[in-house]
Amino acid sequence: MRAGAYSPNHIGNDAAIFNLTCEQLRKRGCEVKVYSEEDFIAGAVDEHIILNMCREQRSITLLQQREDAGDLVINSGYGIENCTRERMTRILMGCNIPYPESLIVNTDEVVKDALVKARFSQCWIKRGDFHAMHKEDVSYCRHPEEAQEVLQEYFLRGIKRAVINRHLVGDLIKFYGVRDTPFFHWFYPFDEGHSKYGHEAVNGKSQGLPFDKELMKHICQQAADTLDVRIYGGDCIVSPEGDIRIIDFNDWPSFAPCRNEAAPHIAKAVLTAIKESSAQ
Repeated sequence: MRAGAYSPNHIGNDAAIFNLTCEQLRKRGCEVKVYSEEDFIAGAVDEHIILNMCREQRSITLLQQREDAGDLVINSGYGIENCTRERMTRILMGCNIPYPESLIVNTDEVVKDALVKARFSQCWIKRGDFHAMHKEDVSYCRHPEEAQEVLQEYFLRGIKRAVINRHLVGDLIKFYGVRDTPFFHWFYPFDEGHSKYGHEAVNGKSQGLPFDKELMKHICQQAADTLDVRIYGGDCIVSPEGDIRIIDFNDWPSFAPCRNEAAPHIAKAVLTAIKESSAQ
């Protein structure tokens, strides 16, 4: 299970989708033992098939070691690490997956001039070294001067690296998916009152801008493949012109609005991976 510190404002939701998935696996004949992330770090897990929601850096290192030793690990420890902000930004941009124009900086840099030159009038600053754990790890800035002040605050908090995304105007959409299954769910989070930190208010109520639903699903699945994440979710922006760009991508989110529908698909994906692993 995911340690509570890594489920900001979503401890109950994260536990719910994990437990529902375990129930679905048991219904399909699997023996499932549930451990805390702390148990895993302490060396209590001997099984060779590991389904996890881990986020602690020590857990990620252990997952990678277990995977390298031949264990089946879902989500991959490498995939979880790929979803940390700086790595995700470099990978998605490097693979030409639609993503906002971005700068990757040290938090002690002077960036105001670079933002003006890049015409980032409004932007988002996000900690680059890890997943967001606090509201202040993702900051909306209205102009380059404010961005410089926020970056200084990150430095004072001990965060050394940051990603600066250009703010995109359009409809904010949240999505959930499971690789190699038909399951894909999307919705407008602001309209549904779904929020972790309240940042959805910046883009506000959706305008219902038209876009290609199949293309969005394809882009998200392409990102999941590239980042090596089987169980995923995130956010994207649809522009007034119908362009779709991913702005965030997460390894195993809460699936809160659709967990009952998602859990059977996650279980089937796990069983498919087990069969493929056994065949090898």
